[in-house]
Amino acid sequence: MECGQEEQAPVVEPEVKNKQILFRDFLTGYPKESNMVLSTGTIRLKLPSCEQGSDSKAILVKNLYLSCDPFMRHMMTPEGGGYAPPYTPGSPIVGFGVAKVIDSRHPDFKKGDLVWGITGWEEYSLISEPTVLFKITDTDVPLSYYIGVLGMPGLTAYAGFYEVCSPKKGEYVFVSAASGAVGQLVGQFAKLMGCYVVGTAGSNEKVHLLKNKFGFDDAFNYKEEPDLNMALKRCFPEGIDIYFDNVGGPMLDAVILNMRSHGRIGLCGLISQYNREKPEGIYNLMPFLVKCVRMEGFRVPHYYHMYPQFLELALKYIREKKLIYVEDTVEGLESAPAALIGLFAGRNVGKQPRKWFKRQLWRGGGFGGGSGGEGGYGSGSELGHDGVYGYGGYGSSSGFGGKWNGVGHGLGSGNGGGYRLGSNDGTGYGSGSGSGYSSSGVGGSEGGSQGGRSGYAPGGVYGSGGVYGREGGSADGRVRGSYETPGTS
Repeated sequence: MECGQEEQAPVVEPEVKNKQILFRDFLTGYPKESNMVLSTGTIRLKLPSCEQGSDSKAILVKNLYLSCDPFMRHMMTPEGGGYAPPYTPGSPIVGFGVAKVIDSRHPDFKKGDLVWGITGWEEYSLISEPTVLFKITDTDVPLSYYIGVLGMPGLTAYAGFYEVCSPKKGEYVFVSAASGAVGQLVGQFAKLMGCYVVGTAGSNEKVHLLKNKFGFDDAFNYKEEPDLNMALKRCFPEGIDIYFDNVGGPMLDAVILNMRSHGRIGLCGLISQYNREKPEGIYNLMPFLVKCVRMEGFRVPHYYHMYPQFLELALKYIREKKLIYVEDTVEGLESAPAALIGLFAGRNVGKQPRKWFKRQLWRGGGFGGGSGGEGGYGSGSELGHDGVYGYGGYGSSSGFGGKWNGVGHGLGSGNGGGYRLGSNDGTGYGSGSGSGYSSSGVGGSEGGSQGGRSGYAPGGVYGSGGVYGREGGSADGRVRGSYETPGTS
């Protein structure tokens, strides 16, 4: 009902608890968990009546997934980094999320709608002006994709590559932070267009992921390259046509030397500089002049009008299994500060959503225990393109199963635990008193256990290196594997 229309006497809704992550104060240098505070407030799950001063187009949402993104670091400074207004000390942190509408006065949204866009780091958010909010109509893919491949990172990759970089078939494309939320998509878009694609990442595991999962033609670990210029010449003996830059700094400076005539650089992010008090400059400017190289920065809000055409293409690729996407999901709002800090330490691969309310969106199987054989997380969820986590028996703890691109993957934990995958393509088991990671194809299985603890590290992140380690649980309870942080090389 619109404000101004006649209403009956309002019924006062009871207040419910609303867990929140509050921003403590502005900072310099690397953010710390202590810059964010877990708090519990209260909220009424009904918009106030017009007489009580309700905003005429406000909506009330229940947050289901919340996102960690590198740009949020800018909001922790008084200037806001030019992206958006800075955070307000003492108020909830704001970012992208997926939510369900509980109550609405907005003509475009009704109760029960699923939406993605800007919301608060809290269980429930009152959005007074939903200017950056998109209705979700396609629900045959995991909802978390709408803060990843089908949300801001996906649109960033699409607009940055196709609109800013203006690619042509057969061109040579280089992507930094290539296994991050945006980079992994840029590389795949380029391959689908017929380009030669090389990516860079910060570990050998990530390099393996780029070449064997995302289909990059080549990749290298920049940490093992004493001379970035020579590494690029080795990968691109004929030079680079397009550089999709997520990192800035020395990598950008080395790339400039290797650009071809009329090359294009799309400046998407500078994560290597975000926490520096004195930013690093670039020095190799001559190629811009003599080779007519163009470098252009861009921001995704300028391309929101392209979201419908992007969504159509991305959904087509996902349904045809031409586009692969990897997420790193952390359970619970209380884990959010550590997850955000982890973006700048390379702890995750792809998009890092934070999962809310397992009983609503997670079904089927479940996550292994926090450490040792201590219980399990929730009851399953969607993962990858092919449906839900698996099914099967629990030991004294729990297990984890799923299907990624037609290949079964599983993680078992607990004392004698085991878990069968929810797919006919293969089975994987963790066994014994420890935990193991397994993956298999049709008719085959690989299992194993190492160590005496769960493969799910305390704090909700799989070990210190990220999710889905490929070699089983280690003795200290971690799953090996270190994958790329969004926006981090």
